[in-house]
Amino acid sequence: MILSRSEFVDVNGIRMHVRRWGRADAPMLFMLHGWMDVAASFQFVVDALGDRWQVIAPDLRGFGLSDWPVAARGGGSYWFYDYLADLDALLDHYAPDGEVNLVGHSLGANVVCLYAGVRPERVRRVVDLEGFGLRAMSADEAPQRVREWLDELREPPALRHYPTLDAVAARLVKTNPRLIASRARFLAEHWSKPDADGGYQLLADPAHKVRSPLLYRVEEIMAMWSRATAKVMHVEAAGSPTLAWLAGAVPIDQFKARFRAFADWRERIIENAGHMVHHDQPEQVAELIDAFCR
Repeated sequence: MILSRSEFVDVNGIRMHVRRWGRADAPMLFMLHGWMDVAASFQFVVDALGDRWQVIAPDLRGFGLSDWPVAARGGGSYWFYDYLADLDALLDHYAPDGEVNLVGHSLGANVVCLYAGVRPERVRRVVDLEGFGLRAMSADEAPQRVREWLDELREPPALRHYPTLDAVAARLVKTNPRLIASRARFLAEHWSKPDADGGYQLLADPAHKVRSPLLYRVEEIMAMWSRATAKVMHVEAAGSPTLAWLAGAVPIDQFKARFRAFADWRERIIENAGHMVHHDQPEQVAELIDAFCR
């Protein structure tokens, strides 16, 4: 296993935890994890990449060892574009000049794809692991959306308590049956921490479970994607359950037509994998990343 080292960077009023793997003289890869995940999630891909890259991966705000923003703490909600602002500041810190290679999974993939459109001069390659955007929403959904948000603020969400680390690992396997036991145990150790009751709690702000009152405007997203000059590689699990859930009654081809907004986009499908493709097939994911970004 390639060991990571932890660093803390002050970013936009919060202290962000960053994991860093590899030689300081190796080319950089920046990796952003998904919702309810942590930077250590990329460990298996890093191991498969070997010493060819220096990987820099933050715990996104409110996850892992990064701070919980005061505005969200206690039941507020997270503003999506803060993730872009945090990435912008981290790139200024670690790679202030030139273009960078960005890898993102799920939520992190949506962040890096949008960033490539709003800062095209800063991005060389984008690897999108199971990032699809959300269901397109219409203006007439706004009243109900805001009402639901207000209701959720009245009763802030909580995260489940786990009696043992093995129980945390079992929860991960329940979500992803393909996850082997050794990987589940490793992730559990980085996904949770001991609590005051002798059990374990997740390293995440419960406020992440509060839905945003803002609508997902796919036309705005596509407008940003269309400005990206970086080559984009979309990596998707065969028969992706996440894609099917997001598309709902909309035909898959019609849902994925949104990707035509990118000037240079290609797709790779990974068999025997679910949404957590980087856990299920890290060697294949690493090979795709290496070949595309090298």
